[in-house]
Amino acid sequence: MNKKVAKTLSTLSLGTATLLMASTASAFNFKANETDVDIYGYAKLDVIYDVDADLGNAVSRGNIRMDGTPGVDGHTTMSANQSRLGFTTKTMVAGHELKTNIEGDFYGNGGGGFRLRHAYGAWNGFLAGQTWSNFGNTLSLFPTVDFNGPLGQGGGRQPQLRYTTGGFSVSLEDPKAGSGVVNSESTTQYRLPDVTARYQNNDGPVKFAVAGLARFLEYDAEGATVINPNLSDDSAAAWGVMLEASTKLTDAITLRGSVTHGDGIGGYLYLSPSQAGFVDSNGDLETIEATGGGVSVSVAAGSGSFNLGYGVVKADLDDAFSEGGVAGTADESYASTFVNYIWSPLKGVTYGLEAGHHTAEQVNGQDGDALRLQAMVMVGF
Repeated sequence: MNKKVAKTLSTLSLGTATLLMASTASAFNFKANETDVDIYGYAKLDVIYDVDADLGNAVSRGNIRMDGTPGVDGHTTMSANQSRLGFTTKTMVAGHELKTNIEGDFYGNGGGGFRLRHAYGAWNGFLAGQTWSNFGNTLSLFPTVDFNGPLGQGGGRQPQLRYTTGGFSVSLEDPKAGSGVVNSESTTQYRLPDVTARYQNNDGPVKFAVAGLARFLEYDAEGATVINPNLSDDSAAAWGVMLEASTKLTDAITLRGSVTHGDGIGGYLYLSPSQAGFVDSNGDLETIEATGGGVSVSVAAGSGSFNLGYGVVKADLDDAFSEGGVAGTADESYASTFVNYIWSPLKGVTYGLEAGHHTAEQVNGQDGDALRLQAMVMVGF
């Protein structure tokens, strides 16, 4: 697979090995004083057919109907919300490159509004702003036509302060982005930033990374919507770990895999069905365990690649259910299988065809599934 195609495919997943999410080419490259400026983006049309329930512009697993539940089958959706625009700057400052990146798409305001994705500056190992979490996956994500993509991964885009030296990086990240306490009877309190650490390296053809997360969860009973005299303020420590790897078996075949686990990990487990914790009947803050992961294989063919991937995420909600923290109809696990072919026969033009099978299971044991067929045309600049 040539470098142009590889770069194109990397833009279609939520995580990439670089902080900049760009399209196949850059149409605007210029220099202003001592600063190099690069403007990039793409227009993307998604044409979607949901065989079962309507899953939205991007797959929303919460929309999957449970077996036996009545509802309308067959839905066509056409969307251009993923279309993207961004720019980067590079300036030499005191012997080191100062880089900035600002990027957005049109998934804001429920769809159609401009939404900030990245806004950060990086210099001499330091990064400040919003971009992919230091706890997130960059090696094991595989290309999907669907915007939400593989589930069960670690992290998303978060405001943060990060320092990187060699393959090691540490960060302080926004605690609100990791989600809080699920009960409406309590109010989550955010006083300390989340802390992450990551190490990434390679051993021959194998690239690997391991990351850790530490959080401090709190709730303030005085801020509760419903005042309960039996409740009082409480706090709990939370943590998470992530391991991922990728390798090229041959020049044409790439294999990837990851696993993420945590207690009170919340939104750091991408597309998790649960928040970080709940308040039990004694007023104690309890963390919720969750696990996710996936495997994929990509095979280069022609001007593109065939991709097959599976991902799963599961939260342990048994205690939360028995204590009244969640209802029996709450989702506790999701799984998805994607198969697609994404190709770029012309510079700046990328096509994709995909089938995705998605399942959901509730705390009460009910389950359901949905099939989505999707095509895309993406024109980059």
